[in-house]
Amino acid sequence: MASPSVFAGIAQGPEDPILGVTVAYNKDPSPVKVNLGVGAYRTEEGKPLVLNVVKRAEQMLIHNESRVKEYLPITGLADFNKLSAKLIFGADSPAIQENRVATVQCLSGTGSLRVGGEFLARHYHERTIYIPQPTWGNHPKVFTLAGLTARSYRYYDPATRGLDFQGLLEDLSSAPSGAIVLLHACAHNPTGVDPTLEQWEQIRQLMRSKALLPFFDSAYQGFASGSLDKDAQSVRMFVADGGELLMAQSYAKNMGLYGERVGALSIVCGSADIAVKVESQLKLVIRPMYSNPPLHGASIVATILKDSAMFDEWTVELKAMADRIISMREQLFDALKIRETPGDWSHIIKQIGMFTFTGLNSEQVAFMRQEYHIYMTSRCHTCCSYKTEVNDNIATPSQ
Repeated sequence: MASPSVFAGIAQGPEDPILGVTVAYNKDPSPVKVNLGVGAYRTEEGKPLVLNVVKRAEQMLIHNESRVKEYLPITGLADFNKLSAKLIFGADSPAIQENRVATVQCLSGTGSLRVGGEFLARHYHERTIYIPQPTWGNHPKVFTLAGLTARSYRYYDPATRGLDFQGLLEDLSSAPSGAIVLLHACAHNPTGVDPTLEQWEQIRQLMRSKALLPFFDSAYQGFASGSLDKDAQSVRMFVADGGELLMAQSYAKNMGLYGERVGALSIVCGSADIAVKVESQLKLVIRPMYSNPPLHGASIVATILKDSAMFDEWTVELKAMADRIISMREQLFDALKIRETPGDWSHIIKQIGMFTFTGLNSEQVAFMRQEYHIYMTSRCHTCCSYKTEVNDNIATPSQ
């Protein structure tokens, strides 16, 4: 007879509100089921996509006889770090030219946020981070477990299904001087609602006037509008004024490297000397956490970014994905309009990026799942990268 487990008193943990949607979807035997909660791009056939340029890069790496499988440095692959900073800040960025950027390879966006959060908890005088309401479900947990206190600022207006810009400004105005502010660089998750450039400029002026520290999360560069430079405009506005900031990058979406867990944390500092010191402290955060990052995904990214022909091929594939998502939004909107679905659905084509905030309530989401096998998160955000007939099926229950 087995002895009692020392873990017998542990309670069953809840499913992740986002990943749990896929768990429920996989258990559903229905042949017409649709998973709109998955945070990954899908082809017209609803299948995962590996970019052609990624396949080419992997073949180049395989046939490179000089490649070895040694540990990377704590900070990661040097070429990857340098190229990642240039991609988000721009090759002509004064911060890069003046060596004021400390960049370390991390475990995709989540790892970059966590390393940045722990660094701030140890070395920054203010421990409060303001997070948009709503935001990606993992943000509050990442930062609180890193040692910061998370508070929210108004962002989304359910009445207009757009940006609550006045509420945002009021909440940031009342934040204590020096507080950290999390900003989505583009394609806000989960709402798909982004500030205009004019609004970004007002946000920048307010934050700099109150010495608020920007912490950008860039998970969708190039994946929102189809332009890498356009999707980095908000970040570059803050870098151009000479101030400091943190930047978490991920290549999960824009290169389709979801399972490679490849990302970067960059900290723009006041001087080159400070950047060197910041990097030394980031190494002390990383070493006991995961020692050093994985090689393969970073090698794929570096191979593509440093080869002009491959870079161009990537931008073409990236724009094709972004354009298709925009087209799917338009088709869903048209399908709802044709069926004379009650309400104003124009927010679907006004929002940007992979997700749309539908405006449905939790009861309606549950009804869609139970009656029509359409799965989305309880917060009512859906993935827009599905084929035309799926959009028709989604719209049909509203008849």
